[in-house]
Amino acid sequence: VQLVESGGGMVQPGGSLRLSCAASGFTFSRHSMSWLRQAPGKGRELVASIGSNGGSTYYSDSVKGRFTISRENTKNTVDLQMNSLKPEDTAVYYCHRVSPPTWGQGIQVTVSS
Repeated sequence: VQLVESGGGMVQPGGSLRLSCAASGFTFSRHSMSWLRQAPGKGRELVASIGSNGGSTYYSDSVKGRFTISRENTKNTVDLQMNSLKPEDTAVYYCHRVSPPTWGQGIQVTVSS
């Protein structure tokens, strides 16, 4: 089982980034997926999740209206579109298979002027 994130980097406040997670080693279409983040000195925070068929989504209050989670089961990918980024969005972002729990290696997102 492998989850590989891409698309992170540095962006100015108000900018956008799109994270992508490529999954392999399991039947992707049968699993709910999520994105979590961990800022320096803080615990890991659930940002967004999506059901196995993409029909249900969840967003934390801190990102609702700015971030969009999506998935493409034919490509085994789950993406996180992040708009109107704020400095407090700076964190390492992790792709996560909900059950059984499996994590990607994480990717840095830095929002700074």
